[in-house]
Amino acid sequence: MDIASLVVQLVSGAVGGNVAGAALKNFNLGTLGNSLAGIVGGGIGGQILSAVLGGGAGAAAAGAAGGGMDLSSILTQVGGGGVGGAILMIIIGLIKSKMGKSTT
Repeated sequence: MDIASLVVQLVSGAVGGNVAGAALKNFNLGTLGNSLAGIVGGGIGGQILSAVLGGGAGAAAAGAAGGGMDLSSILTQVGGGGVGGAILMIIIGLIKSKMGKSTT
């Protein structure tokens, strides 16, 4: 894992969080909240997806270790980061909306 991969995951996570916030108004945390949740979720989601799809073994790892980034690894990072960011933003938005409701 190099720094360029992590940056791609974090940026796509922020974008994914903001897209999910715009699409799901009831879970929206605001631009800053969506971005922060997306960045954290993007980092986590990107790492998980890279591990599941074999980012740690085989030719993709050899290319990453050599400093090269191929199209499939970039798309995996963008997809994992974006989806991870959107999912974490929705989870946090759901928790926030449930905590805001009173039971009285």
